[in-house]
Amino acid sequence: MRIVISAWIFLTLCSFSAAFDPLDPTGNITVRWDIMSWTADGYVMYRHVQTPGWTLGWTWAKKEVIWSMVGAQTTEQGDCSKFKANVPHCCKKSPTVVDMLPGVPYNQQFSNCCKGGVVAAWGQDPSASVSAFQISVGLAGTSNKTVKLPKNFTLLGPGPGYTCGPAKVVPPTTFLTPDRRRKTQALMTWNVTCTYSQFLASKHPTCCVSFSSFYNETITPCPTCACGCENKNKCVKSDSKLLSVVGLNTPKKDNSPLLQCTRHMCPVRVHWHVKQNYKDYWRAKVAITNFNYRMNYTQWTLVVQHPNLNNITQVFSFNYKPLVPYESINDTGMFYGMKFFNDILMEAGPTGNLQSELLLQKDQNTFTFKQGWAFPRKVYFNGEECMLPPPESYPFLPNSAYETLVGPLTLLVSLVMFLLL
Repeated sequence: MRIVISAWIFLTLCSFSAAFDPLDPTGNITVRWDIMSWTADGYVMYRHVQTPGWTLGWTWAKKEVIWSMVGAQTTEQGDCSKFKANVPHCCKKSPTVVDMLPGVPYNQQFSNCCKGGVVAAWGQDPSASVSAFQISVGLAGTSNKTVKLPKNFTLLGPGPGYTCGPAKVVPPTTFLTPDRRRKTQALMTWNVTCTYSQFLASKHPTCCVSFSSFYNETITPCPTCACGCENKNKCVKSDSKLLSVVGLNTPKKDNSPLLQCTRHMCPVRVHWHVKQNYKDYWRAKVAITNFNYRMNYTQWTLVVQHPNLNNITQVFSFNYKPLVPYESINDTGMFYGMKFFNDILMEAGPTGNLQSELLLQKDQNTFTFKQGWAFPRKVYFNGEECMLPPPESYPFLPNSAYETLVGPLTLLVSLVMFLLL
């Protein structure tokens, strides 16, 4: 049997106000389960899954067992005492499956497996956006009429947030042979659709946004307690002696953060700085800062909605891909790191930040620095919507400023403060 979870990680970018995000109208994860061959008492299953640090669970409809697995493993074996000679890999009614870690023996590997559950976003790297494993299921039935669909699917990625619907039988999946001259098909296929809600994932945002500009020395910080202040009494000051303790950066089993003490108390901050103004172009600088001493972000993504992204000229030091959920609107794009250069946002500290600059061409019919137009409308980090400052606090354009000025008008104080962020 083969299960496929569509590898569109950025499709988990859900609105903070609802499970549906207009920037990502098709943002569901679909589990496709294809039975590929029958065994004496069941079938053999393959599955592909996407999402960082995934954990997949379900409840068997009958008394199925998992005889063997390649490319993944269940977290518990369960009670297999009734089996004497050959002992199954898992006998639990509701198994929980996790990816294997890199470096496992070759005979335990399967194609696209063994990444520790960390998988790239489809838009970021399609070739690395699949996680796969194979299992052999017993006591399951040997035909389309006797096999029963599993139920109660759960998906963690790596925390809560996904809600999975019931399995539904669909037309069998077809496959091309390596020479692409022959088509085969699965014996049976069913789908499970899992939707994401940021409400379920966390009661607070996990990132925030701050703003600054060359035309105003005011720096608009993240809102106070933007990500909740529950960890205020457990945070660590940036000059604390605790930072020299060995093992401080070791993650906990419950993934509890160890945050640097800040006003906003967010694990991640995105700073947008309107840097320069030219005759036909303008330049912005983006900085991502990690304030969590126990977490680095591998294959991170940053999605920004801004009306001028429909005319972006150049992006420095980040990869960029436009996202066009609606053909008539092109105001959203995804930024992500360059492989082996800056695709990992390191834990809090001297190396826990990444920066890039954007060069955007002006549309004289719409371009303005007035009323906060130069700042993004929405920002997402790793699929989570970040809290923006209130609009009335944005750096405003002084009345004496002229938008047609050519060249850098950066205020020294603002630049120094920005570099210290």
